[in-house]
This record gives sequence, structure tokens and C-alpha cells, in this order.
Amino acid sequence: MSADSSLRMERPDTDVELHRAPTPAPQPEHPPIRLLFSALLLVMLLAALDQTIVSTALPTIVGELGGLESLSWVVTAYLLTSTIVVPLYGKFGDLFGRKIVLQAAIVLFLIGSALCGLAQNMTQLILMRALQGLGGGGLLVVTMAVIGDVIPPADRGRFQGMFGAIYGLATVVGPLLGGFLVEHLSWRWIFYINLPLGVLALLVIGAVFRPHTAHIKHEIDYMGAAFLAAALTCIVLFTSQGGVILPWSSGQLWFTLAFGLVALIGFFYEERHASEPIIPLDLFKDRTFLLSCLIGFIVGMSMFGAMTFLPLYLQVVKDSTPSQAGMQLLPMMCGITVSSIASGRIISRIGRYRVFPIAGTLLASVAMALLGTLNNDTPIGYLYLYICLLGLGLGMVMQVLILAVQNSVHFKHIGVATSGATLFRSIGGSIGVAVFGALFANGLHARLENALPHDTVLPHSMGVDGVHHLPDAVRHIYLKAFGDALHQMYAIAAGIMVLAFGLTWLMRDVQLRKRH
Repeated sequence: MSADSSLRMERPDTDVELHRAPTPAPQPEHPPIRLLFSALLLVMLLAALDQTIVSTALPTIVGELGGLESLSWVVTAYLLTSTIVVPLYGKFGDLFGRKIVLQAAIVLFLIGSALCGLAQNMTQLILMRALQGLGGGGLLVVTMAVIGDVIPPADRGRFQGMFGAIYGLATVVGPLLGGFLVEHLSWRWIFYINLPLGVLALLVIGAVFRPHTAHIKHEIDYMGAAFLAAALTCIVLFTSQGGVILPWSSGQLWFTLAFGLVALIGFFYEERHASEPIIPLDLFKDRTFLLSCLIGFIVGMSMFGAMTFLPLYLQVVKDSTPSQAGMQLLPMMCGITVSSIASGRIISRIGRYRVFPIAGTLLASVAMALLGTLNNDTPIGYLYLYICLLGLGLGMVMQVLILAVQNSVHFKHIGVATSGATLFRSIGGSIGVAVFGALFANGLHARLENALPHDTVLPHSMGVDGVHHLPDAVRHIYLKAFGDALHQMYAIAAGIMVLAFGLTWLMRDVQLRKRH
């Protein structure tokens, strides 16, 4: 460049500006980002909705199909299969492209939904819920990975906040919508409702999602997935059947646990030697990733385990209709929505996130402990206050952990790190529903055995209507036992959540990256 041109470039002349090389306009993060984000929110809503929409319908389903002892498996089957496939979808997205994998997951999810609505007995329903979960697991992790692809970490807080709000919305709108559909149509419509929403999501994604990432050749770790599936299934079977279906002295029960532990050892061995493991064990050397996985596991366990049975409690003890039970969970939705959006915006502004998991787990612990102090005569207003506090706490934790993980790992590991953190929260949910279901069933059975006259025979499969048609004296004993068993469950959940609160203090306060 000549001296003259150098001098001209230093002068603040508008004429000179015209001679400068044009500055390239900043490229948009993704051409139709708003439309894409709307479609991804709809996909997230679909996936999260089906983790909770069944809860208000469970009493009605049991009344029609029977199988009270298998009640928790209607929820657990979905959580279990969706958990197992989470890490596989992360690799499939890299290998075949996120768009086609997301579309395939939606189609599989919709097929499972249609078949769930057609189920004629409890076994068929549980199997079809498992099929639905195979698609549902992909919906969550691929949408999170897409956001990780197109949005830099520093700007990701507000997007993650919206995802957290949608997830929280589904946590409460699920039971609300489920109750409305059960009351005015049929429990089968809680599955059929997915079909128009899923088709809409398919059309929007097909039209606006133009992925720009190159496909990456991967070796899929099918052996690792098989070991993980066997381990989780056996552990969940052990926790859900112990003392409920099989006595604790049963050899079959302990053989199931032993087989699960052997499969778990096999999983770790496979992950150490696989060329591309499902979860690279080196990721656990990253302090943020390890803590986020542990905290996510505990939060998932407490949240899904405790909240699955709340609509049942409202219908049985508080005599609410299914739609009223859904409406009564609105304070929790408000809490999650407000705290998710607010924390996301604040994180994007200040570029730090550590304070939010600390405050969130503290609030959630206090809320769970307060729920454990309720009894059947406590005014319903106290329940509203406590679940609103719980929502405020959870909204500050769930999506922030994903953000922390994506910010701490190398860009090439975003997919597998996101799926790993999501995997641990889902594992916590699967085990939590099974463990708390077993605790609840054991507590209820023990209390009824001690309180009811020895000659009292309760129906084997008893829905909400069956409870309210019991003789007055028996119904009073049953309702007290039911409430006490549930409140004990919340006290245990509070203790578990305190452990997550302790772990959040070990997280580092890392500045969010401004770019990938």
C-alpha cells in the first residue's frame, strides 16, 4: 500500500471511507434462525410433554387396563429407552447430518404415539411407550446439539433459557393437557395429540433447517449401547420390583441386580477400548462436565421421581378431577418459566453461570422439604406455594448445566458432551421414577397392612373411582396411608437434592466463550 493511501485511510473523511476495501457483512448464525428456533422449540415441547402428560391419566389407564403394580412402568419405559438412545443420536447426527436424524426421530416418535393410543392392555402400552421413547430420546439431544452448532456460547444463554422454559412448560402443561383429554375425550388422546404437532414440526424443519456442518465419519459403539441398555434395564427392574412384585429375599431379584452390575462393568470396559465410545471417559477429567453430569443425575432423579406421583395424589387425596389436577400444577410451570427465561437472559448479559445452579438447587431442596411436611388436611394453597418454589429452583438448573458443558468442552465434542449430560439427567429420571415408585408402593402397602382390619380385602386394580367408593372407615385409612407414603417420598427427595446443592459449590465460575 502506498504512503498516500495510508495517509488517506487515517483521515476521518467520508470520501476516504468509500476507497476502503468493503468490510464483509457478518454472516447470520443460520439463515432462518427464528423459524428454525420455533421448530426446535416445538420438537422440545413434544419430547418433554410425553415425559409428563401420562401422569394425570395413570389412574384412568389403570382403571381401564388394570395392572396397578406396573403403573410406574408406563412412565419408566419411555424414560428408559429414550435414555439409552441419547448418546447414539449424538453420533448419528454427526454421521448422517442433524436434519435427517431429527426427522427420523420424529417419525419414530409419532409411530410409537399412534400405537400407544391403540394399546389394548398394560403390557402393550408399556412396550409401545418404549418404542415411543426410542424416538423421543433423539428429539431432546439433537435439538440441543443444533443450538450448540449455530449459536456461540456467550449468546446461547437466552436460547437455552427459552428451552428451559419450554421444558418447564411441558412439565406442567403435560399433566394439565393430559387431565383435560382424559376427562373430555379419552386417555388415548394423550398420545394421538402428538400426531398433528409432530407433522407440523416435520414440515417446518424440512422447509427451514439447512445444516451447514460437514458430515463426520464415525464408528458407532453398538456394544457400548448394548451394555448400557442391559445395565440400566436391570437396575431399573431391581429398584421397581424390589418389595413390590418380588420380595427382597428373591434370588431372581438379586440375580437381576448382579447381571446389571456386570453389564455396567462391561460398559466401562467397552468405553475404554472402543475407537469412538458413546461417552469418552476422558470427558470426565473435565471438572465442569463431571459435576454437570452428577448434578443433572440427582436433579432428574428427584424431579421425575417426585413429580410423577403428584397428580395421582391430587386426584386420590384431594378429590380433584384429572383436568383440575393439571391446573393445580400451574404454579410450578410459572416458576420454571420465569426462572429459566430470567436466568438465561442474565447469563447472556454477565457471561457467567455458577450462581444459578447453587441458588436453584437450594430452592429446590427447600421446596421438596416443605412438600414433605404436608398432610392430607393442609390447605391446597400451601401446595401451590411449595411447587412454585420448586419450579423457580429447577428453572435455574436444568438448561444451565447443558450450557456449562457446551462452554467447557472443545467444539468437536459438543455433540457427545451434550448427549452425555442429557444422558445422565435421563438416567436419573428413569431410576428416580422406579425408586420413588417402589418407595411409594412399599410405604403404602406397609401402612395399609398395619392400619386396616385383617379381614379387609381391597380390589387388585383400583382406580380413583374405586378409592372413593370404599366404605367410609376404609377410605379414611387408605387416604391417610396414601398421603403419608407420598410425603415420606418428598422428604427423601429433599435429602437427595441437598447433595446436588453441595456439588454445585464445586463448580468453577468460568467466563462464557464469545465464539465457538
